[in-house]
Amino acid sequence: MEFSQVLLLSLALLGFLWWKISRPKSFPPGPLALPIIGNLLQINFSNPLKDIKEFSKVYGPVYSLQLGFVPAVVVRGIKDLKEVLVTRGNEFADRPQNRLTKLLSGTRGLIASPYGRGWKEHRRFTLSTLRNFGLGKNSMEERISEESVHLIQYMKQNKDNLVDPHFVIDNAVSNIICSIVFGRRYDYDDSTFRDILNLVHENMKMASSFWAQLYNAFGFVHYLPLPHRRIIRNVDVVFGFLERILEEHKRTRTPGVSRDYIDCYLEELDKEQEVENGKKVFDHENLFTCVSDLFVAGTESTSSSLEWGLLYMMAFPDIQEKCLKEIDKIHGDRGRLNYEDRVYMPYTQAFLHEVQRYSSIVPLGVLHGTTKDVQLNGFTIPKGTTIITDLSSLHFDETYWKYPNEFNPENFLSEDGELLKQESFLPFSAGPRSCLGENLARMEIFLFFTALLTHFEVHWPDPKSTPDLTPVFGISQAPKRYKMRLVPRR
Repeated sequence: MEFSQVLLLSLALLGFLWWKISRPKSFPPGPLALPIIGNLLQINFSNPLKDIKEFSKVYGPVYSLQLGFVPAVVVRGIKDLKEVLVTRGNEFADRPQNRLTKLLSGTRGLIASPYGRGWKEHRRFTLSTLRNFGLGKNSMEERISEESVHLIQYMKQNKDNLVDPHFVIDNAVSNIICSIVFGRRYDYDDSTFRDILNLVHENMKMASSFWAQLYNAFGFVHYLPLPHRRIIRNVDVVFGFLERILEEHKRTRTPGVSRDYIDCYLEELDKEQEVENGKKVFDHENLFTCVSDLFVAGTESTSSSLEWGLLYMMAFPDIQEKCLKEIDKIHGDRGRLNYEDRVYMPYTQAFLHEVQRYSSIVPLGVLHGTTKDVQLNGFTIPKGTTIITDLSSLHFDETYWKYPNEFNPENFLSEDGELLKQESFLPFSAGPRSCLGENLARMEIFLFFTALLTHFEVHWPDPKSTPDLTPVFGISQAPKRYKMRLVPRR
C-alpha cells in the first residue's frame, strides 16, 4: 500500500474516531476529548473530585466528559441535582449498563438493575421484608444493641493495646445486614469472613479506579493482565461465599417458615408470578444479586461513617468532650441509649451529620442514566446517557454552610442549639433511587457510636502528631487505617 493510501486511511480512521467522541448538538459542553481515550487521562482517578470541581468552573454545573467512547454528564449543585434526583427523578432513574456493572450485578438486583417494573417490584419486596424483620421497630434496635454488646466486649478485652477499629467495626456493622439476609452473625475472629470483607472493600475502591474505567471503555482490556483482573478475582471469591450460603438455605429451609430475607425470597419463588419481557420477575438470578447488593451496601458506607466518627473524635477532643457530656446526660443510670433518645441529643446528632457531610462518604453517589431524551439546564441529553451526580458539591457549597471547609457540628445547629435540617445535605442521595437502607444506616450509626462513647474515651496514640484526615477515595470514601487508644469510662 502506498504512503498516500496509508495516510488517507489513517486520516479517515481519525475522522471516524473524532466523530465517535464529538458532542451532539445541544449536548452539555466539556473539556476537549482525545480520540479513543476521551478525557480518561485528564482525570486523576485516585481522587477525581478536585478535577470534577475544576471542570465545572469552566463549563458550569452541568457538563460532559468522554470516558473512552462513553459520554457522561456531570451534575453539580443543589438546583440541578434536586431536579435530577427528585423533581424529575423518574427521568434520570435508570442505571448505565457497562462492563463492570454487568460483572457485579448483570442487569438484575436492587442497585444496578435498569429502571422498570422488575426493579420496582424488587425494591418494594425488599423494603417490605426489611420492615417485617424489624426495620423501624424495636426489634431492629435490639439486633443492633445486642451486636453493640459484642463490640464493647471486644474493645474492653483490647483496651490495654492500641486498637485498629477497622476490622471489628466492619464486622459488627456487617453482622446486622447478615442477620437479616443470611440469618446469622460472624465472630470477630472469623478469618474467612474477614477476608471476604477485605475483598469487598478492595473492590469498592478499585471500581472507581483508572483501570476500572479503562475496562469499561474497551472490551479487549478484559483479557490483558492489568490491575482490573484483581476485581474479577475478588468477585469470584465473594460470589462463591454467597453461593454457598444460598445453597445451604435451599437445603435447610422449611416451606412456610421464613428465617431471613433469603427464605422470604424463596417463598416468593413458590408463588404464581407475572412475567416481564418473557421472564419471571422473581427468579434465582435476581435472588443472588439482591443478596449480594444488600451484603455489600449494608456494610461499606456505614462502617466508613463510624470509622470517620472515631477519627474526628480524636482530631477534635473539644468536640468529643461535648458529645460525652450530652451522652452522659441522657444516658443516666440506664443500661444503654435508645434510638428515640436522639431527639434529645442535638449536638451528637449534629456531629454525626457533620461526619457524613465533611467526609462525603459516597461523594458521587451511584451512576444514574436517563430513561428518555431529556432537557436539563438548557441542554439536550439523549436517552441512555450516563449521569454522574456529584453529591460532594452540595456538602461544601459556601451558600448553604456556615463553615463549609472545616469540620464543625455547628453547621447543623441553630443559634439556640437545635438541630437544623439542611437542604444541601444528601448523604444517602434522594428520589426513586435513594438508598433503601437509609433508616437502617442512621440507626446503626447512632446506636453503635453512642455505645462506644458511653464506655470509652478515644485518644490519638501520639500526642506529637495529629490524625491524617485525607480520605481514601472509592465508591465510598473511608479514612486511612489508624489505631486509637481507649480509656474506659465504665
